[in-house]
Amino acid sequence: MALALLAACGERSQLRHNSDVGPTPQLVQPVKTLIPTVKIAPAVRWPPGQTPLAAAGTRVAPFATGLDHPRWLHVLPNGDVLVAETNAPPRPDATGIKGWVMKLVMKRAGAGVPSANRITLLRDADGDGNTEMRTVFLSGLNSPFGMALVGNRFYVANTDAVLEFSYTAGDTQLSGPGRQLAALPAGPINHHWTKGLVASPDGSKLYVTVGSNSNVAENGMPAEEGRAAIWEIDRASGSMRLYAGGLRNPVGMAWMPAASGAEAGSASDGSAPANAAPGNAAPASLAPTLWTVVNERDEIGSDLVPDYLTSVRDGGFYGWPYSWYGSHVDARVQPPNPQRVAQALVPDYALGAHVAALGLAAADTSALPGKLSGVNAGATTGVFIGLHGSWNRRPLAGYKVVYVPFVGGMPTGLPLDVLTGFVSPQGNAWGRPVGVALDRSGALLVADDVGNVVWRVTPR
Repeated sequence: MALALLAACGERSQLRHNSDVGPTPQLVQPVKTLIPTVKIAPAVRWPPGQTPLAAAGTRVAPFATGLDHPRWLHVLPNGDVLVAETNAPPRPDATGIKGWVMKLVMKRAGAGVPSANRITLLRDADGDGNTEMRTVFLSGLNSPFGMALVGNRFYVANTDAVLEFSYTAGDTQLSGPGRQLAALPAGPINHHWTKGLVASPDGSKLYVTVGSNSNVAENGMPAEEGRAAIWEIDRASGSMRLYAGGLRNPVGMAWMPAASGAEAGSASDGSAPANAAPGNAAPASLAPTLWTVVNERDEIGSDLVPDYLTSVRDGGFYGWPYSWYGSHVDARVQPPNPQRVAQALVPDYALGAHVAALGLAAADTSALPGKLSGVNAGATTGVFIGLHGSWNRRPLAGYKVVYVPFVGGMPTGLPLDVLTGFVSPQGNAWGRPVGVALDRSGALLVADDVGNVVWRVTPR
């Protein structure tokens, strides 16, 4: 009965395929509905022998199976692969019709399982693409997600704090006590619980993503304190400063070469590029630029708002909750804030509405062939992105891994499908991709939290 009611509700996408994707997406007017549009791909996991579909010239095989909701990946310098087996922490039961809908969505989508709260190490000692060793690297964590290694210090972003541990090359388990480097916004609501983590190129700083506590601040702005943002943490002292805000749910991050004269992440008034110092019209340096993927807001139609990939300007503001995709005001947010809307930066590249972009990895060491090599038709590099898949759109979107080529330091053209086939012909989710990473050989690793698999994509 309940599922039949949900199936009867909601509108459908009206845009031509891929028109909401790329550097200049088509943006439509918001659609108001009494009940949120809901289209769920029920999680059923992979039939025996079934795998995702790999792009031409590549093949895919399981690297590790039987995991417990694997969400995020980190590859250590010696080739060991770390997997965060994790899920949302316990939260108060949501109430009202929206709470009922969301609980149903999470359960049907395979996200209702308890968190294993551990990081598992996978070792392929002979490089044949099969895991010979599996050990518990860290346990007793609190919904861990992002990971980083700087020298002999290992960092993990729990949902409520960044922890630091001592690490020696070759360790299969961290036995020494960790210490809290920095506390992170969490609390009882903790709507977006995942905390991405990346070190600066010189290792002196850490950057951590903190998603919003709501869809469009319906819990009040005090509940959003420190959220919808990327924070910079000084690794020596643990002190934090706000690096960028107005990002509803940033997740994966990666460092990319600076744009060569292109205006990245322009403000709605056409001001300085994303890799420029505030107030300047040219890049401050040729240092690498931080990029992130962001999940935008829901419940204003199947065609809004595109999730996006963007360079991140130090001190930049990206609109949430007051506006979307630059200066498009969200009338649901009261009171309005026209001053902040005027400061909102336009993202660099749309990935499509409700695709749930989570994983992000630079392709600079990719061994994949042809158009996925990172060097073709003028492209100098690119990124791999895990699109976890939609719940607030008809028809479904995402549920795949894509490659976005870069030219002159900026994303260009349309994404190329790398892994598809996560949804069965009957509309069930055999798997859902999350974190992506390149292993030491340049193969692409993909964490699949519904299939409980880490997939490995290699040249055919």
